[in-house]
Amino acid sequence: MTELSQLRQGAFAPAHTADIADALVQSSGLRIEIDRRRGRGAGLNPSGRFEEERREVFDDGWQTLEELEPFRTEVQIEKPKTAITRNDSPDIGFDRSINPYRGCEHGCIYCFARPSHSFMGLSPGLDFEAKLFAKPDVPRLLERELSRPDYKVRAIAIGTNTDPYQPIEREWRIMRQILEVLQKANHPVVIVTKSALVMRDIDILSDMASKGLAKVGISVTTLDRKLARTMEPRASTPAKRLEAIKALSDAGIPTAIMASPIIPALNDHEIERILDAGHAAGATEASYVLLRLPLEVSPLFRDWLLRNYPDRYRHVMSLIRSMRGGKDYDAEFGKRMKGAGPYAWQIGRRFEMATKRLGLGRRGMHLRDDLFIRPNGGGIQLSLL
Repeated sequence: MTELSQLRQGAFAPAHTADIADALVQSSGLRIEIDRRRGRGAGLNPSGRFEEERREVFDDGWQTLEELEPFRTEVQIEKPKTAITRNDSPDIGFDRSINPYRGCEHGCIYCFARPSHSFMGLSPGLDFEAKLFAKPDVPRLLERELSRPDYKVRAIAIGTNTDPYQPIEREWRIMRQILEVLQKANHPVVIVTKSALVMRDIDILSDMASKGLAKVGISVTTLDRKLARTMEPRASTPAKRLEAIKALSDAGIPTAIMASPIIPALNDHEIERILDAGHAAGATEASYVLLRLPLEVSPLFRDWLLRNYPDRYRHVMSLIRSMRGGKDYDAEFGKRMKGAGPYAWQIGRRFEMATKRLGLGRRGMHLRDDLFIRPNGGGIQLSLL
């Protein structure tokens, strides 16, 4: 019996299993050397699921691996046809969103948006963190779409796929321009981010919030700087995110603390501490989402666990599967965000008890949609009649 078949049948002790699994990944040629991926979340860069060919790194004896450059952030321009993306998912409280960027330099290993890079012929692994796409036309397209006579106002969510305040926003400033369009039109907006850069736009957000048009959710996955650095390498530190919550709240902007994602046996013990810290910083709402491992995210996360927490690998994955019907992920509506089973129930009850104790709301403040001012034209040829 080979080591791989023995591994699948669970013939080894937990520590031995992690060692063998780690060795198998290393020998497969999929893992990228640490000097090339330093400062990134993923350790793999597998081909996208739509590609006919699979790539792997191997030493051909000519020392060519030593000549490969580290993964550096590259930004290309993407020209979408529309600014607003629609959805009809019953699991989320909005039906439209805007994504200023594709890919995210934060490099969060658990990011459920990673598989979207496969549609560009790129890897959900390191490519997702290093080969990014900016959409500078989005503010103009947004103004044009809002000016349409048949446009119906509902809150637009930004940051639900990739973070609008990731590091490249400092240079491109696309999110800032989007907010300027929404501010001028008195259009409601909900922002989700784990970046302290959101404080740059407090001037716009506070003005909109004073009219009941804006609120912000800050994701705080852990208060442990070391875990955050490993799991979310280029996102703001936990302390900076709490600082952002305080600054936004002090400016009169309704702010939520988002304990997301909850990862069993890794950060689930911090639920109460995270909510306590968010409440102390001024958050008035709270939410959580259970770890999601769709498609390519699962092998990327499991490799990350093997590299950083090999002693917890089997325990973490066992608990995840206990909440996902025996699988790494269950995409069924109603279950994908919170999971199912005793352990998922326990997480939910702990969250409920903590939010009730702190007085943190869960349904969220309703944003106004009656102040909308339709942009004048915005590139639309208006009727003469």
